Parts: sequence; structure tokens; C-alpha cells
Amino acid sequence: MAKSRHHKKVYEGKATKWERGARIFQLLLSLLLFVFIGTVAVFLYVAKDLPRPEKFSELILLQSTKIYDRSGTVLLYEVSGEEKREVIPLSEIPEHLKRAILATEDAEFYSHFGISFKGTARAVLINLGLRPSQNRAQGGSTITQQLARTSFLTREKTLVRKIREFVLTIELERRYSKDQILEFYLNQIPFGANIYGVRSAAEFYFNKEPKELDLAQAATLAALIQAPSYYSPHGSHKEELLLRKNYVLKRMLTEGFVSDEEVGPAKQQDVVFKEPTLPIRAPHLVLHVLDYLKETYGQDFLDENGLRIFTSLDWDLQQIAQQAVTEFAERNKAFFAHNAALVAIDPITGEVLAMVGSKDWLGTPYPEGCTPGKNCLFDPKFNVATALPGRQPGSAFKPFVYATAFQKGYDDKTMVADEQTNFGVWGGKEYIPQNYDGRFRGPVTLRQALAQSLNIPSIKVLMEFAGIEDSIQTARTMGITTLKNASFYGPALVLGGGEVHLLDLVSAYGVFATNGRRIPPVTILKIQDARGSLLYENRTSPIQVLQPGVAQLITNILSDNEARTPVFGPRSPLVIPGYSVAAKTGTTQEFKDGWAIGYTKNLVAGVWAGNNDGTLMHREPGVVVASPIWNRFMGKALSHIQSKKSN
Repeated sequence: MAKSRHHKKVYEGKATKWERGARIFQLLLSLLLFVFIGTVAVFLYVAKDLPRPEKFSELILLQSTKIYDRSGTVLLYEVSGEEKREVIPLSEIPEHLKRAILATEDAEFYSHFGISFKGTARAVLINLGLRPSQNRAQGGSTITQQLARTSFLTREKTLVRKIREFVLTIELERRYSKDQILEFYLNQIPFGANIYGVRSAAEFYFNKEPKELDLAQAATLAALIQAPSYYSPHGSHKEELLLRKNYVLKRMLTEGFVSDEEVGPAKQQDVVFKEPTLPIRAPHLVLHVLDYLKETYGQDFLDENGLRIFTSLDWDLQQIAQQAVTEFAERNKAFFAHNAALVAIDPITGEVLAMVGSKDWLGTPYPEGCTPGKNCLFDPKFNVATALPGRQPGSAFKPFVYATAFQKGYDDKTMVADEQTNFGVWGGKEYIPQNYDGRFRGPVTLRQALAQSLNIPSIKVLMEFAGIEDSIQTARTMGITTLKNASFYGPALVLGGGEVHLLDLVSAYGVFATNGRRIPPVTILKIQDARGSLLYENRTSPIQVLQPGVAQLITNILSDNEARTPVFGPRSPLVIPGYSVAAKTGTTQEFKDGWAIGYTKNLVAGVWAGNNDGTLMHREPGVVVASPIWNRFMGKALSHIQSKKSN
């Protein structure tokens, strides 16, 4: 009897273990079934109201972003407007254009089913920095995914949107052949503001039919797809576009789409673009603003959300600036100076009121046959006001050195000798500079030295009173962003040996106008979304960077017409009748660049004149080539501002 009970307990123990395992299996099976049903339910819910991929007319209408002047009444530019889209059959698209796009966008297009897990994994590794790439941002999207997204969906980064994209991608692959999908894609893909499809892109950028494009042009169009607005050849990133064009050619070679013999000439070829026809006002400022917006918000947000951008631009002052630059830059051809630029700022707020980056945005590069960005005397699209690496400012840099000396306790009555001086060996040879007129004046005050822009006394102020390193720090603190370490410069720093931007230089002079308060340049006042809600509003506040007494002393010297008369004469273009204006000119070595910068308490403006490629002008200083432009603008602008205040 005891033995029987023992066997029963053993049996019951085994039965209990089996039952426990069965329950666990049932639980796992139920969980898997729940996950499966849940997944199906999510897909059905997400897909229930998706557009039918067989109808490509069911597209989401994206609202355009508009850029205005400060009043909000003058439309400067519309980022997206009426679309330019011309459909073309796949058979009329040349093989090298198709292959250029496949090589960079989806080399495995003909072998996957719409989703490339290999491409997705590669993109994740690149974005995490675990795999090198020329372009860090990688989406991993196939051409079919891009087609689904750009045709039917927004680019919001949510799980629901990604699932919708996945479902549509599978549906497109199920309904259409690879050639049909590629044809849809090549007719839908954006190539810039309002430019959709390869036919519109070929016409807009090259004035050609797609079949007429050569290999270099085809690679350039393929290069635009990743970021069409950023890489626009009509903006400030043209060189980056051409570098990416070469990357496209390299990808084509890697994929076996072209030969070495074809790639070499295509890389070396100068790609010439058709002039844009999209309407744009104040183009150099608008493109400067667009660069900032793309960097801050991203191209997708800019393209899709109907933003309203209110810039700092005063349209009336912009027109005055353009007229002054156009008129006098034309006269400057007699001095072999073929271009000019102007920037005007409200020094109290830092707001950029006018920006003219070249004398004529719609002009033709000169001389005929030159390559913009390389060897043109006049390059209409190049923005001299903001372009890297900048230009040497000549004597327009002197006030920063004198301000540094004044901060160390020297003043405008301090004496210095204007006499021939050997400053030692710099750059491998003895440095024995001359004044502009070749004369020596003996003992002079710092007021006379700065007002008359005397070179030898100014170098002594730099080397004996201010110091190179401290002068550079003063200029940086006031807003000059392009200067290198002090070891890079010598005595010629005070004569403009360091390169600057016109925008930076004008902004830095604004510190003198505001008694030492610094505020960075402002080009955007506010941003609203399509509903009118405020997304951004400028609230930048000034900071004190220069002793008020030092700023006031510089202003007093630069507005002392009597002190500068011995060199400039009593009626120079630095005088604005009826206004107390501080002004300074600059001329670089061998007459490569001419400058004029001047200000009142509520307006500061600067002008550059010269040649885009750095070709030397005739031997005329900044007071001849730049000051007349500055004088014309300041005279009319100050009168305009005064009349607005009185009304």
C-alpha cells in the first residue's frame, strides 16, 4: 500500500511539470497571436485611408514658404509656388542620366522588392558614425520609398508615417514594374524650388532636353537630388555642388555604369548653368537668409509648412543701395573695377537694412567666357558681402588698432613720428612701408594719424602701443569673425593684412556708433507658421564690448573733417552735407580692393569695390572707387530716414 502511494506521488509530480510547460507554451502562442493580430490591426488602421497608388493625382498639396521685407508688404521670394513639372517617358531619358541617379540614390533598385535592408543598415551605421561616408546624413530610402513619400506623404518623422510609407512602397512594387516606378520617380523628384522631374530640371538648369545632357550635366542633376536648395548653382554652395557631381561620377564608376575614360573628362569639364528665371528681390540677402533657415530648420520643414519669414530688410533703403551701386560701379569700369557691394545696418538693433552682394544679380559674367567663381572680373551671383574667405580691408582696419591703443591709456593727443622706418624682417624681407602719398610729416598726433590714414604712424601704434594680439582680440570682440592667430600677422595687420567680410566690417563699425555696444547682424525679425502662430522672434540684446569713451573718441576722430583735410581735401566724398558722419576708407596693397565705411548713431553702411577674381584695379584708392557709392547711399538713406520720422 505504501509503495502504491509513492508511485502516485511521482506520477502526480510529472504531470504537474507537463501541465506547467503546456501552460507556458499556450501563453507564448497567445502572445504571438496577439502581436500578430495587433500588427495586422495597426497596418489595417494605418492603411485604411491611404491614397491609392494607382492614382498619382492624389498628392498632398504643400504650402509655400514666403520671405518678406520688414514691413511684411513686399514679397521678396517664394520658396515653393507654381510647380514646374513636365512628364517624359522613360525611353526619352538618356541612360547616363538614369544611371547617375541610380548610382547615388538606389544602386540596388532592380534587385530589391522596394525595401533595402542592406541600405537601411548602412544608413544607420553612417548616421551613428560607425562607417565613414562623404555624406553623414543617410536616409537609407529606396527609390520606391522616396516615390511613395514625395508623392503621397509628408516627411514628418513618426512611426505611423513610416508604416504608411512601408505599405505604399509594397503596393507600388506590387502594382508596377521597376521601369514604371523609375519613370514615375524621374518625373516626380524635386530638383529645386518648384522644379520637379528630370525634364523640367534639364530645361531650368541647362536649357536642354534630357536627351541632350552630357555625362557631367547628368551627374550634376543627380547631385542636386540630395539637397536641391542647398546645392543650387545659383546660391552660395555651387562649389559643393560640383564636388558632389564628382562624387556621383565616382559612384557610377564603382557600380560599373561608366568607364575611367568617360569619368576623367566629365570631372574636369566646366559645367555652365542657365541663368535662373524665378522672380526674386534683394537676392543676395534672400539667399543668405535661406542658408540660415535650411541650417536651422531643415529643407523639408522649409518646403512643406507654409512659413512666413519677415526679414530685417528695408525695401526703400534696398532700392537706394542698389541704385547707388549700379550707377557708380558702372563708372568704376574706367578704373578697371568691375563690381561693387554694399551693406547697411541699424547699429542699435543689428538689423541688416540693405544688402547688395554685386552690382547686378541679373548681369552676365564678365569677361565673356570666364568661369564664375574662378576668373571673372564681374560675377553677378557671388555675394561679396558674406563670401569666404573675405577680402583685405586696407586702412579700414585701422580704427580697431587705435581703439585698442586708446583702451590702454593712450589718447588722440599722443604723439608719434611719421618718418621712414625699418620695422625689421617680415616674410623674409625688410619691411619699410610708405604712406599713400610718399611723404613724411614728422611728429603727428594720433588724431592726425588716424584721420589722415597715415601708414607709418599707424604701424607704430600697432607695434608699440596696441599690440598685434590685443588688436586682433579687439576686432574679434567687435564682430570680425575671419581673423587667424596673431602669429599669422605682422606689422601689415593695421594696413588691412587680415581678410574680412563686408557684413562683419559694417557690423563691427556699428560698435563705434553705439558707444561700444555690440549686437550681431540680424536678418530675420520673426517667423510665423501657416496659421500665423509665432515660431521665432528676434530678441537679441547688445553687450558692452568697448569702453564708451574709446568708441566716442574714434567717432570724433572719424568725423573730424578738418583733421583729414590735408590728405582728403575739405569736400571729399566722406562729407554728407547736413549730417555729422564718421567715415573711413581703405585700399589694399597694389589697389586690389577699395573700401568706404561710415556711420551715424542710427545707420552704418559699408561699400567694397574691385574685381571678383582679385585682378588689380588701376591705381585708385577706396576714396575714389568706393566712397562715391557710400556717399550717394548715405545721403539719400539719411534723408529718407529723417522724412519717415517726421511723418
